[in-house]
Amino acid sequence: MEKFILSLDQGTSSSRALIFDHEGRIRSLAQKEFTQHFPKEGWVEHDPRDIWSSEASVMAEAITSLGILPSQIAAIGITNQRETTIVWDAETGEPVYNAIVWQDRRTAPLCEQLSRDGMEEMIREKTGLVVDPYFSATKIKWILDNVSGARRKAEKGELRFGTVDSFLIWNLTKGKKHVTDVSNASRTMLFNIHTLKWDKDLLKLFGIPESMLPKVCSSSEVYGYTSTGSLFGYRIPIAGVAGDQQSALFGQMCTEPGSVKNTYGTGCFLLMNTGKEPILSKNNLLSTVAWKIGKEVNYALEGSIFVGGSVVQWLRDGLGIIRSSSEVEALAHRAKDNGGVYFVPALTGIGAPYWDPEARGCIYGITRGTTAAHIARAALEGIAFQTMDIVGAMEKDAGIDLKELKVDGGASMDNLLMQFQSDILGTAVIRPRITETTALGACYLAGLAVGYWDSIGQIRSQWRAEKVFTPDMASSEVDRLKKGWKDAIGRSLSK
Repeated sequence: MEKFILSLDQGTSSSRALIFDHEGRIRSLAQKEFTQHFPKEGWVEHDPRDIWSSEASVMAEAITSLGILPSQIAAIGITNQRETTIVWDAETGEPVYNAIVWQDRRTAPLCEQLSRDGMEEMIREKTGLVVDPYFSATKIKWILDNVSGARRKAEKGELRFGTVDSFLIWNLTKGKKHVTDVSNASRTMLFNIHTLKWDKDLLKLFGIPESMLPKVCSSSEVYGYTSTGSLFGYRIPIAGVAGDQQSALFGQMCTEPGSVKNTYGTGCFLLMNTGKEPILSKNNLLSTVAWKIGKEVNYALEGSIFVGGSVVQWLRDGLGIIRSSSEVEALAHRAKDNGGVYFVPALTGIGAPYWDPEARGCIYGITRGTTAAHIARAALEGIAFQTMDIVGAMEKDAGIDLKELKVDGGASMDNLLMQFQSDILGTAVIRPRITETTALGACYLAGLAVGYWDSIGQIRSQWRAEKVFTPDMASSEVDRLKKGWKDAIGRSLSK
């Protein structure tokens, strides 16, 4: 009887389940969006029950549509939106508050206070991260300080914290397992990336009881089994976990130091594999754990773009110049160039390498001749320019020049954007045959743990390019565009 790997891809706006076969092909895919909550300006929340119910729904749909039995699932891999913070009751499993999403900025004042108190360098050295509301630690502290009775219950050992992977595993195992992997732990601002342990100094700094935290495991091992009382009615091993961007790095087979991928999703996330030692950035990038397989740890440099593909949603929902996201490429093609218009999409502040939560989006260079097509084109180019800034910082930190960029995510299917990305970087941009690399990475990690695949080498042979974009723009034009972008982003920053 043929066996498969079930990959759960729990994202910011939707839950997905994909079933892969032994050749790494997608055999079934189910997706369900869930509600986004914006209670105040800068606040972004999800109902954790929506996350779980939507994921349970798509799991059942993916299995049913393929017409297989739960016993044919060799293992489950999980990849998830990172930093998003859930705190729940250890006995009932009920969340004490909504999930505070990675995009949420409510803890910016606390982060500013930590910087004023001189904590930045200590936090950066231990965690590889900058002090920013993006990460989980200040979100946990906010819940403990602002939800009635939460701190008292936490100190009595009655609450659990988890990133989304931990919450899903808790529910899949009916509360038997409270675990996470090194890649997700490294995004909390509580995890020491050198010792690979929760850091007692940081727990004390944020006032977080260690009893709340999950056990940290590798990214590829059997963590536990689905409860027989669950929707499967069968014990399936849960065997692979990685945060979405590290999972995409693995799914792209960027397993050698210096290899780089960019995921064009809601945000954009550029990661470079730096090998077995972390490189602490001197150029405002993050150092993070990529994955741990067996006893071997791989690290990565990361640059995060908060607004990537979501700028297209804003063109649709906020500006109303397109009716669906798929129209943006055709609209942008109506303009032969950007017409001198630059769009800095700092709609929720700006991430690497600037890290300015008070930056605001700007569309600069508008004249009477500016059309909707120019704005659409400038929006797409803004994604590529932000990527260019991160690549520049990454090359300085790692001391190597980028030779190629592997790309994935929804916006990587936009040929105009990918060609412009190649032009502005002056390097090859490679789109794989399977662009669902985030789910694929979790699939591979789970499959390795249960012997579905023998080795990373066996998996690497499955990777195929679908299209390669090469630079095709005059260097003088590239220089002119870069100068215009530098001017525009200077106007967007608050500092």
